[in-house]
Amino acid sequence: MDQNLRTAYWRKNLMYLSCLLSIWFLVSYGCGILLADYLNQFKIGGFPLGFWFAQQGAIYVFVILIFIYVWLMNRLDRKFEVDEI
Repeated sequence: MDQNLRTAYWRKNLMYLSCLLSIWFLVSYGCGILLADYLNQFKIGGFPLGFWFAQQGAIYVFVILIFIYVWLMNRLDRKFEVDEI
């Protein structure tokens, strides 16, 4: 793979990472801390929604984002023909 393709591949990878980590930050910090008082007026499983995001929701979102990242990187690998299969 030449240098231009490597640079394009890495740039796309960093874009994916920054987008997904931004989503995780918004969910964990935004919903779990900043918007917790507003979200606490809603209930999920008997618990205030802000509390749920702070305790469990951010972890669930992080795990989902891991699967999304794997899917995106598999697509990117196929596009740049560096996949293992």
